[in-house]
Amino acid sequence: MTAVAVDGRMPRAAASAPLVWLRERGMGASILVAALSSAFGVVLISATGFIAAILRADPYVGDSGTLAFVLSFLTTLLVGVAVYVAAIVTANTFSTVVAGRTRQIALLRLIGASARSQRGEVARQGLTVGVIGAFTGLVAGTALAGAGVWLMIELLGLQGVSYSVVQGALLIPAAIVALTTWAAAWAGSRRVLTVTPLQALGGSVEASHETLARRSGRNIVALVLFAIGGGLLALGILAGLYTPLGVMVAFVGGILSFTGLALGATLVMPPILRLVGRAFGSSATARLAAENALRYPERSSRMAIGVVMGVTLVTMFAVALETVKAVLTMSAGGELPGEMSTVIDSFAAIMMGLVAVSAVIAGVGLVNLLTLGVVQRRRELGLLRALGLSNGQVRRVVLLEAAHITIAALVTGLVLGIAYGWAGAQSLLGSVPIDPEAPRTMNLVAPAVPFWPVVIIVAATAALTLVAAVVPTRLATRVAPVEALAE
Repeated sequence: MTAVAVDGRMPRAAASAPLVWLRERGMGASILVAALSSAFGVVLISATGFIAAILRADPYVGDSGTLAFVLSFLTTLLVGVAVYVAAIVTANTFSTVVAGRTRQIALLRLIGASARSQRGEVARQGLTVGVIGAFTGLVAGTALAGAGVWLMIELLGLQGVSYSVVQGALLIPAAIVALTTWAAAWAGSRRVLTVTPLQALGGSVEASHETLARRSGRNIVALVLFAIGGGLLALGILAGLYTPLGVMVAFVGGILSFTGLALGATLVMPPILRLVGRAFGSSATARLAAENALRYPERSSRMAIGVVMGVTLVTMFAVALETVKAVLTMSAGGELPGEMSTVIDSFAAIMMGLVAVSAVIAGVGLVNLLTLGVVQRRRELGLLRALGLSNGQVRRVVLLEAAHITIAALVTGLVLGIAYGWAGAQSLLGSVPIDPEAPRTMNLVAPAVPFWPVVIIVAATAALTLVAAVVPTRLATRVAPVEALAE
């Protein structure tokens, strides 16, 4: 498929520059997402390998199989979470890009191009984006890991520890990122198959409420995944009353249930967006912002689900770790030893920092999708200005729309994060005796919600809203109304 800019105009150099589509809005952010995921995997593998080398050099620890397993498990878990988030963000980005290419796709269909060939071209673009991003992340991550290893050796006096950063294992996260980006582009380009030649007369086309209601197949898959995931979560909680291995079942259930929520976002997010919209008041700009978020639920749901993922992940780990600390404190008679408390707090801080990388990836997705949405709605925004809205009012509409989506995503993510965090802690600690001297019983663990991490999440989401709206608000008023309406 010949690439075009997302506003529907054909680049002059399209015929002579095969990779001109990389200049489209959205592609740069997709490369950044792939690079962040790849670099994160490289740094984690290097960090765990370096820690293992330090442990092997310790005569009191030596080759500890348990520690090696724990490090490998945490690395696999965190890299998997980052790749999972990146895949959903990338799929949503390509869905939005394809919506902006509707007119060009329809024109190609009109002159005989098949939908499958065009979808294959979008998938190849996704593979190219994935390879570029994965390679960039591989190089940057290796350099960062090398600098970190050297710094730790110098600061801690570990001259006796030998560890080579450059190794074949680092290619694994890069290859996974490239392949998942390719698969995400394929999944995100599925609407190419539904574009008709008649749509060549229009521009960016998003699915309406009526269209989404007819997608019974996807909605059924979403509900089935959510039901299976919820069942496994419940099973993991029950198994956790007898063995800590119940957390493994609950983990699978959490992945499946959240995947179901992500697929069914157009069913879940609109009611929440509607409730949030009522709190914005009844001014013209507030009502426009609320209606824009609801008119095309697929677009607003794509923007919201990335933030939901980021908030859910950070909240989940914060609640789970705080709950673990609370249960251990009760088991210790009401007060943890100072050294154990320091170790738990340090581990919690490290884990929160690592999980925050996935939240950053989700934040990049929101900024990217909001910018794409404004670019693709140039005619709509030009019409508003032609009808009398000032530049300031148009900017306010875009800002309120971003706030509308992020507030709805924040509330949803906090609720899901607390629920998933409690489920994880319960499935892990349900069999741990609260009172060592009492007869062994099954325990119901109460969720512990940490205050400061929640405050930081709320503040970070507010900052993300402002950052995400900076570029779109400038783009919304850059083009004259007459020029925007003529496109």
